[in-house]
Amino acid sequence: MSLAFTGGAVAQSASDRHVSAVSGNPGATESSTGTGQLGRLLGLRDEWGVRLGGLWLADTNVVAAGGAQPGAWSNNSALFLSLRVDAEKLVNWRGATFGVEFLQFNGTATNAQAGVVAGYNGIVGAPPFNRSELFQAWYLQEIVKDVLKVRIGRSVPTYDFGNVLRPVKLADEAQNIAAVSGLLFTPVFVNPSLLGAMPGYYNPGDGVTVNFAPTRSFYVNFGAYDGSNARGTQSGINPPMFNGYWFTIGEIGTSWTIGDSNAPGRFGIGLWRQTGQITVAGITDDGFGGFYLFGSQRVARGVNARQPNSSVSMFVQAGANSSETLPIRQYYGGGITGYGLIGDRALDSIGVGVGISRLNPALFDRPSEVMLQAYYQAHLFDAVFLQPTVSYIPTPGVSSATPGALALTMRLTVLF
Repeated sequence: MSLAFTGGAVAQSASDRHVSAVSGNPGATESSTGTGQLGRLLGLRDEWGVRLGGLWLADTNVVAAGGAQPGAWSNNSALFLSLRVDAEKLVNWRGATFGVEFLQFNGTATNAQAGVVAGYNGIVGAPPFNRSELFQAWYLQEIVKDVLKVRIGRSVPTYDFGNVLRPVKLADEAQNIAAVSGLLFTPVFVNPSLLGAMPGYYNPGDGVTVNFAPTRSFYVNFGAYDGSNARGTQSGINPPMFNGYWFTIGEIGTSWTIGDSNAPGRFGIGLWRQTGQITVAGITDDGFGGFYLFGSQRVARGVNARQPNSSVSMFVQAGANSSETLPIRQYYGGGITGYGLIGDRALDSIGVGVGISRLNPALFDRPSEVMLQAYYQAHLFDAVFLQPTVSYIPTPGVSSATPGALALTMRLTVLF
């Protein structure tokens, strides 16, 4: 049994016809969100190669104790509308795919209320917190079928780099692993050692991505993007600048199955470089770089006798950089996720995660920030999930005077 490569631009954790457990923010981990149901309702047929779908995320948060603003409430909403055109099906343009996605975000400074640097709620990024943006606009050309493809335009590099949440797809579909975790904290969407440099949700990257998969279990990805994010530019609401600041990144990865149960696993490691002169709080970097790694492994299957495909998986992350201006210098984290563990609820998942961020001593007086998070993602109906989440941050990084924060989140995820 071999693992199917899913490192390209169109990997999905919820296929057009089948819904499985999803990540806490599919808009940060999948290049074409939703199930395509919207297009089918409007009369689009699958054989045309035109897919219209979307995603709505809505949550309510409260800092139940401690933090920078004890008792503070916040609400956030992110609406994605995604159009993908398979030009080979539509007009016989071999290997060509086009994607466009719109994002409407309305939210508040949720993470600041808790005094968290790395972010316990990954749906909220930098201000402004109310934005309408062209989130994606790309053209993908498959040069060698299932081996080499190039994507040009505006996209989200976290789909292809450091994506520990990417679903694991097997030749035997019954053994597939859905999104490796449903955790909501930012570190599972982007390694915190890259925060402030790497484009991602909700500030995409304008540039080029190359995916090379010579075998079904090995891949090499490379990307080069406008690096203005490191200067504080909000790329999501601004056009590309290409003014000498570049963010380049490369990743290699492999996957495997082990044991009598063919338990799947994956490992990836990446290097990145930011060019240009960056000044923060009177400190100047003339370019900097770093590395990251991640891995995941199924450790048990058939845990629930009523659900043969129930399983447990684990993941780990690490990263470090050479920057004097980024907020986080090093990161270490991991988590464990269970799928279909309770009764007949095959599409539910439950998980816990921990993240340790080593903070930049030039910017913060607290040396590190620790986050712990636990969630239960309940499948309600169709492609709708409700997810209560508890986050505890014993050492909020914004200040050593900020007491430990306990935050509660209720997240609604609707794919269509």
